[in-house]
Amino acid sequence: MTTLNSVLQKRIEQKLETLNSFRPLPASQVAKLQEQFKIEMTYNSNGIEGNSLTLKETFLVINEGITVKGKPLKDHLEAKDHFEALTYLSDLVEHDKKNTFSEVLIRQLHKLIMQETDREWAGKYRSSNVIISGSDHTPPDAIEVPVKMRNLMSWIRDNKEKLNPIELAAIVQHKIVYIHPFFDGNGRTARLAMNLFLMQEGYPLVTILKNDRKKYYSVLDKADKGNYAPLVQFIAQNVERSLNIYLNVVTPKSKQKEDFLPLASLASEGKFSAKYLNLLARQGKLEAYKKGRNWLSSRKSIDDYLTNRQRKRNDKNKD
Repeated sequence: MTTLNSVLQKRIEQKLETLNSFRPLPASQVAKLQEQFKIEMTYNSNGIEGNSLTLKETFLVINEGITVKGKPLKDHLEAKDHFEALTYLSDLVEHDKKNTFSEVLIRQLHKLIMQETDREWAGKYRSSNVIISGSDHTPPDAIEVPVKMRNLMSWIRDNKEKLNPIELAAIVQHKIVYIHPFFDGNGRTARLAMNLFLMQEGYPLVTILKNDRKKYYSVLDKADKGNYAPLVQFIAQNVERSLNIYLNVVTPKSKQKEDFLPLASLASEGKFSAKYLNLLARQGKLEAYKKGRNWLSSRKSIDDYLTNRQRKRNDKNKD
């Protein structure tokens, strides 16, 4: 049974179809977007793990080679390493969209992420047991890691054609974090692995925002207990966010773009409060995406929600 909300899934598929209809995109436009997304993901993915660089500082460290006064050297190195790992991943997908997912690839991604901060263990499975601070989950013993990782590869082969790509990517990300095969860098490696599956299917790079760290850990915790639906929905909403950003940039001027506004602005002219719209957005019932800490949606999205709600009521009355 699918764990992806059908309304959200349909929206995402329609947006991907629209994006694909605009291809091939101008090379300069794509390069600029990819650069923006890689900087954003580097900042957010590292930030989730405690990196102190701001988005602007991350950009300066990567593009200008600037050392930010008062910030740890480790944070600078993490930014450079993560960006290099992302570039490697993007090149890999560009030249071979059906690249086989493997333990070798996971270890290579980890090696790139950790190459300047932990050279001794970069790309190597941990040799002792670990505890995850603030989590109820205790990763498997180190001696079990190689077997667990081989089992993961088998699970992917068995389920790749059965699951929606977003479901597959979300679950694989969780399974890597759950196994915790490395001493450090597991979350960053898992989020890159997730993006490999999504990018192979034509989706833009997907970023989990630093501001959503608490929510992210919450859905991972639920997945630890076997409930994958919240995690899949959370990832799907971030997939939609990336598609919205891409479409806002690449949609030709001759075609009308949706005007996404803060929920407070939409609430002031409609029948729903901003609080209720926020709830609908978080549940995936209302098309919306996050910009910083704020949700954005559109008048059309609210109309679509109302139409869909009325249709469901009519179907229920027929029964």
